[in-house]
Formats: sequence, C-alpha cells, structure tokens
Amino acid sequence: MYTSSRRTRRPFSMATAALSLLLVGVAATPAHAESVRDMQWHLKAMRADEMWKVSKGRGITVAVIDSGVDDTLADLQGQVLSGKDFSKQRGDEHTDIDNHGTGMAALIAATGSRGSLHGSYGLAPEAKILPVRMRYSTEDYGQVDSHAAFSGAMTKAIRYAADSEARIINISMGAANAPGKQNAGTPELASAVRYAIDKGKLIFAAVGNSGDKANFKVYPAAAPGVVGVGATDKKGRALEQSQRGPQVDLAAPGGDIVNACSGGTQVCTGSGTSSASALASASAALIWAQHPDWTNHQVLRVMLNTAGKAKNGAERTDSIGYGIVRPRIALKDPGNPGPADEYPLPDLAVASEPPSAATSASAGAGGDDDAVDKPKPATAASADDDGINGAWIAMGVAAAALLAAGVAVPTLRARRRRSTQVPAAPPFPPPHSPYGPPPGSGTGQGPQR
Repeated sequence: MYTSSRRTRRPFSMATAALSLLLVGVAATPAHAESVRDMQWHLKAMRADEMWKVSKGRGITVAVIDSGVDDTLADLQGQVLSGKDFSKQRGDEHTDIDNHGTGMAALIAATGSRGSLHGSYGLAPEAKILPVRMRYSTEDYGQVDSHAAFSGAMTKAIRYAADSEARIINISMGAANAPGKQNAGTPELASAVRYAIDKGKLIFAAVGNSGDKANFKVYPAAAPGVVGVGATDKKGRALEQSQRGPQVDLAAPGGDIVNACSGGTQVCTGSGTSSASALASASAALIWAQHPDWTNHQVLRVMLNTAGKAKNGAERTDSIGYGIVRPRIALKDPGNPGPADEYPLPDLAVASEPPSAATSASAGAGGDDDAVDKPKPATAASADDDGINGAWIAMGVAAAALLAAGVAVPTLRARRRRSTQVPAAPPFPPPHSPYGPPPGSGTGQGPQR
C-alpha cells in the first residue's frame, strides 16, 4: 500500500476564510478575516509568539524530503537552499509540481514576508530549508516494483541529507510493504536511517493517514530510529485518520492547518500527519537553536520528556506516542538532556539485537510486524494548558467538521491543502503525485496529505 502523506486539497474561498475565522474564534472584522496568521490556530495554541522571544530556529537547517520546495514563494524567499533532485520531472528540487513539499517547508520556516494580511509563518521562521525532491510514481510506472522504487529513492535521499549541513530531516510521506514482501521497509532503508543518526541527525516522519482504515505501518516512519509523528486536532485528540501503533513516538497539531503554498492565493489548509511531522521538525529546530551544543539524542530526549502526556497518565499510547510536542516547555524548562551518545527510544536497540531477542522484545512492546491493526479510539492528551487541547476548545470547535470533511484516502501525505483560487478538489491521486499510481491506472492507492 502506498502512502504519500498527502492532504486533500480543497477550495479556500472567502467563504472558507470566514468559516476558518469562526473556527479560531477571531473577531468578525474584515481585517481579521483576511489575516492568514490569525487562521494559523496551531501557532496560537503552541504560543509561538512567546517562544519566538527565545528561539526562532536560527542556525538550524531542516532537510525536507518531499515533492520539492518552491523557493519563489513570498513567505519562503531567502529560506530555501540548494538541494538535490532524485526525480525525472521537469525543473529541479525548487520545482514543486505536487504542491506538497512547499507547504511542509512553509510550516517549518515561512517568514510572513507576504505581508500582515496574507503572510503565513512557520514555527521556526529563522530556520533554513534544504529541499530534497523524491521520484514520482509516474516514472517507470508498471516497469518497476513501485514500493521498492520508493524505498530505493528514499534511501538515497536520507543518505544525501545525512551528508548535508541539515541537522533535522523531515519526511512527510511513506509507503507500506506490499503483501508478503519487505519492499518498503528494506534493510537498505534501515541502514540509511542508522547512518543519518550516527551522523548526528534527527529524522521525523509522518506515520500515515489510514488510521480509520487499514492502518498498515508505513516507512520510513516505522523504521528503527525514525521519530514517527501522529496528528492531533484542536482538542488535543488524535485525528481519526492518524495511524496508530508502536511506530508512533510523538504527536503534533495536524487538523485544519493553514499555511502558505504554491498557486492560487498561495494559502492552503488541510488535515493529516504530514503537517504534524513538519511541526515536530520545527519544534526540534527551535530547541536545537537554543542549545546548539546538544546532540540529536539530547534534543529528542528533551522533546520526549516535555511532551504533553495522555489523560490516562500512560507513559505512551499507540495514538500519540510519548505525547504531544511542547517546544515552549522544552525551551522554558528542558530539564536534564541526558547522555549525549544514547538514542532515547528503544527501537534502535531492539533492531540491533539477535532476531529471536528482537522479536520477543518488540512483541512485548506491542508488536512490530506489518499486519493490519484494528484502529483504536483516539486518545486525548493531558488537560494541561501546554498540551494541545484545553485552551484550544474555545476556538470554535463546533464548526470544525465543516472544514475537516476531506475525503480520507489510504496514503500517507498529510492531506493536501486548500488553495484559495482552486474551484474544486482535483482527482486522487493528482497527476504528478510522488507515490500513488497515475490517475486512471486502476491500481494501488491514492495519496493523502
């Protein structure tokens, strides 16, 4: 099964803008109705303005392995470096024909340069973006094992990012193993992940958007050493489509997220784990910028220790992992970052054990195969106002269903965003989607954002 962690693209008209206004509880004035920044509820919920007094991510580069990043976008000008193109499509890594990687980059590092009304902000607006464009499904379609081709290209992309100046690698896409095969979660992919970690990198990846359906594990999120990120809504609850399982390590906002994008009015919105992964990456950038001498292990350990826990008090759950990212708490009171050379999650150690021991250990942790798990109920985060629930409920949740009514599709991108001037949703998958089959092929699964 393919997952390209995409988000359903929906029109973002003035009527939509008005509804978004209602959702975030902003006073109904024309100026506010047009303010993209006011629509970015996740920044208010995470108290970005307070964090930006301490850190904006300066000095940190985030590699975005995706569909490319449009560096001409006003809110991203000056933020995007030269990267690498692993596709055969027109243009280069700065050409985003799928309008997904640009949105992820904007969630991380947009600067609001488009102006007070139309400018959007990333959570780490002084971080830089290294674009790494992946191959598309239309390349050699029907001539190659598409899952293996995805994994092969991802392996190269991760190794490239590992050898770059980027400290953080964001991957808002993925693919599941085909039935009876290990053609997505390959040993080569696992080796590339380990190589990147040994080079001092942090890798965040979206866990997928079929949590209410098949819930197959997707890679690289399920690969040992990758921080798998699930998505939550305004109430701090796991999104229904956010996948569950032992591969979920952290969660971040992913419902009705507004950000800059290419085309139309350059404003999009959507729901899914792609956005959550990008916001987790941006959170790490804020922390690392404040503590540049910390290692990747220490940054991740602090993120885990300061995450908002589940209401039931569990240390981790299959819905939100070890909790919802709270970079404000990590910046304010990080606590002891711990050993500089010890990876803080158990999966790398388990993967290094002999097969029999590793199988036993992973089974005790909830299993580590690719079987279809029955979707589990969403688990709410703690009611702490630093988590992603309590204070957010007052932001007009009654209208949320109207904006969140995108069609669920079994692929991983994070459900594509609305573009203000797009009159209707395009077919799934879009013509140049990186990892779903071409339209009309009648096979495979479409992308999700």
